[in-house]
Order: sequence, then structure tokens, then C-alpha cells
Amino acid sequence: MSKSIFKNKIKISKNLNISNKDKCFIVAEISANHSGNLNLLKKTMLKAKEIGADAVKIQTYQADTITLNANNKHFLINDKSIWRGKRLFDLYKKAETPFHWHKEIFKFAKKNKILCFSAPFDISAVNLLKKNNCPIYKVASPEIEDLLLIDKIAKTKKPIIISTGIAGKKNITRALNICKKNKNFNVILLNCISSYPAKYDELNLNYINVLKKFCPLFGYSDHSTSDLASIISVSKGAKVIEKHFILNKKIKTPDSSFSYDPIEFKNLIKKIRDVEVMLGSENINKKLILKKKLKTVTRSIFYSKNINKGGRITLDNIKSVRPGSGLSLYYFTKIIGKKVRKNCKFGQPVKLKDIIFN
Repeated sequence: MSKSIFKNKIKISKNLNISNKDKCFIVAEISANHSGNLNLLKKTMLKAKEIGADAVKIQTYQADTITLNANNKHFLINDKSIWRGKRLFDLYKKAETPFHWHKEIFKFAKKNKILCFSAPFDISAVNLLKKNNCPIYKVASPEIEDLLLIDKIAKTKKPIIISTGIAGKKNITRALNICKKNKNFNVILLNCISSYPAKYDELNLNYINVLKKFCPLFGYSDHSTSDLASIISVSKGAKVIEKHFILNKKIKTPDSSFSYDPIEFKNLIKKIRDVEVMLGSENINKKLILKKKLKTVTRSIFYSKNINKGGRITLDNIKSVRPGSGLSLYYFTKIIGKKVRKNCKFGQPVKLKDIIFN
């Protein structure tokens, strides 16, 4: 596949970028975990900032904008999910973030220097978010097929994070083509499994290898109940991690069973930051090499016998030994047979200035 036209560095704010050279962008997904209480939502936002999340995400829909208030079998959840047996309208009514909250949410976020963005689920939601200067737009997994919605989002020219939970390569290509058409190249793809909670054998983390062929920036939306999937994704190059966040596990919401509380989320952030340090870079750490030499873990060339001024260096009077504070082993064969400029003593490091090369 040819080189992607999508950006490998996306500026989010004055001091925050998403790129392969920057730290992983960690998102606390609040979703339904406000439990219909605006004050609880605000407290959750503050706590997410306090524990080190880079951003909080909400979802912008109301029950009547995402489904119909119908009772027939088409609108009943009959899969094996945690929501089995519920009506779609009832589920979304309980989970919705009311439109009339949004002005207050974004005002509160700005006042408290919290980066807040949202996933709109229809055109009216995009219009609402535009009015509130939403800095990033998220396309949820089920909406990747809604090309009219993606077109509307792409026209904002804001960064777009697209989850790929139910998408095949054709779906991804179509969505990205809409972004290209609108000259919006600020796109990040997220590996995601639309299962709640997601089981280990469903995660398919290697799908990240497919996503990176489409976009240089990619990440993972984690619906599992452990840290492993996020940690592995970061080690595979993910630069965005999204995880559901709840203020207290005692709060029961449609998403609470697979959400992290503040202690769990803070521990996840710590592990991700530790992994980033461990990964380092593709360049050799010269400072570490020097440090190791000072700690005597490498070999170098020392005099193993006394040599008088004018004497020759032989295999009998120099030796490759620890510590590493003598002459580099690179010179070992190059100095054999050469004369020394001064008296050289046993146990002293060999130095180039001691040796006559002409």
C-alpha cells in the first residue's frame, strides 16, 4: 500500500499533539456513567483530569435521535450482551447525554482546563457540537457505515477518531475516502471490538497491523476488563487508548460492568507511561552505554605487563578485560607490534596517545 496521505502528527491544543513521537493520548470515556446526573458528570470529568487522563469523552445523542420508541421484536436486544431483553429506546434513554447539557459541559471543561470531546450519532448532534467548539470528533464503531454523518464531521476540519469495531476493509476505505474528499487528513483509526465486555478471544489485537496500513496514527478502544489489551496495543504502536471510566463502581449504569474506577484507571495510565519508557526508541541509548562502561560491564584494553619506553605491544603485554575505561577493543589488532612513547605500567588503561603509529 502506498504512503498514507493522512497526517502522522495531529495538533490537539497548544501543548498537546498526537504523533508517534509524543506520549499516548489516553481518553476517559464517560458514556452512560453520568447516570443521568449532570453534577455527577462534572465530578467524573474532574476526577479523570486529576488521575492523569489526557481527555474525557462523552456521547452526543438522545434516545429519539438514535432509535424509535417501538415495542416490536426489531427494537428488543436479543443477543448475549449484558443488555439482553431491554428495549433499545429504554437503554438509550438511560444512557443518553441530554442535548441541553452540552453547553454547560463544554463551559465547565473550558473553565477547568479539561479537554472534552464527543461522539455524535446523527447530524443534529454534529451541529450541536459545532456550536460548542468541540475540539475532536469520534465516530463510534456502528456509525462507520453512516457516510453522511462522517461527511458532516469531516467538513468541520477537526481531528476525527474512528472506531472500527464492526468494520471490514471496505468500510474503512469508504469512511477514509469521505475524509479525503473533504480534505480532512486529521484521522486516527481505533481497533475496537463491539462486545461489552469484550472477552480475550474476541480482541484480535493483531488487527492493529491492518489499521496502520491505512493511517500512520492508530489506537485502541478497550472494552475488556483488564489492562492487558491496552498495554499490548501500546507496545504495538497505539497512540490513542480509550477506556470507559466511572467515578464509583457502586453507581450502576449500562456501562458500569466494564468501566474502570479512578484507582484502576490511574494504574492503567501508570502502566502505559511505564511501557512508553521501556519501549524507548530505535536509536541506541549512548548515555546508557556510557553509564554501563562506568559500571564496569564492558571490556577494554589494559596493560597486562610493564612495557618500557620504546618497547613493542604484543599479545603478552596487553589484555582485553573489564572495566570499560581503557582503549576500545576495536583497536586491539591495530596496536599489536606498535611501540609505546613512554613507560607503561601493569593495570593501566591503554591510551592512543601512548602509541607510536608511524
